[in-house]
Amino acid sequence: MSSKLAEQLREGTTKSHSMAENVSFVKSFLGGVVDKKSYRQLVANLYFVYTAIEQQMLANKDHELIKPIYFPELNRKLSIEQDLIYYYGSSWKNEIHMSEATQMYVKRIHAVGINQPELLVAHAYTRYLGDLSGGQILKKIAQSAMNLSDNKGLAFYDFSQIEDDSSFKNHYRHQLNTIPVNKDQITDIIAEANIAFTLNMKMFQELNSNFIKIMLMLFVNAIGNLKLNTHFFQRK
Repeated sequence: MSSKLAEQLREGTTKSHSMAENVSFVKSFLGGVVDKKSYRQLVANLYFVYTAIEQQMLANKDHELIKPIYFPELNRKLSIEQDLIYYYGSSWKNEIHMSEATQMYVKRIHAVGINQPELLVAHAYTRYLGDLSGGQILKKIAQSAMNLSDNKGLAFYDFSQIEDDSSFKNHYRHQLNTIPVNKDQITDIIAEANIAFTLNMKMFQELNSNFIKIMLMLFVNAIGNLKLNTHFFQRK
């Protein structure tokens, strides 16, 4: 019997999804304004997030609620490592760090994986279906905004082991609906998915703060240069 978990997750996270999309960093990204420094910090943050998710999913792959949606072909860690080499160089492991919001996110994933593995369903759903659904659009935006060529720095968006994104998403939703969950578990998983969206949103808000600082610096520099040029022309 179908639990309709996929449909309930979609409906139960509609508000959180909308709020995450309206964070200034995300809105700027979707509008084609992408700061490379902020973006590479996002990639670094996601490296820690996916390392945690994939570690806990592997540890719980035989759990009856995790097994139906355990798909190693979705794993992003190795793809993100390729991007980190591009953005930070071969010594990227010494260059990246977990932001405060990322630390909270990673801590939550490990706590869930150890104490309530069934709630990993929420974290996998939030990240992986989102990647598959909007990934190609975001890839094109990032490529254009940062003038990236030959897909360099964009490995995160490539699911090389998945032939058809649409078919796979349908299969994933079907598998969600086969998970043997009761009403209380469904309620808990939806609540955890909303927490996952909130944690993602906090990461984006941090990036937005960095982006605003960069834009202010550019603005101040531009004003300074304008004053210098004006002074120069006045003297001439």
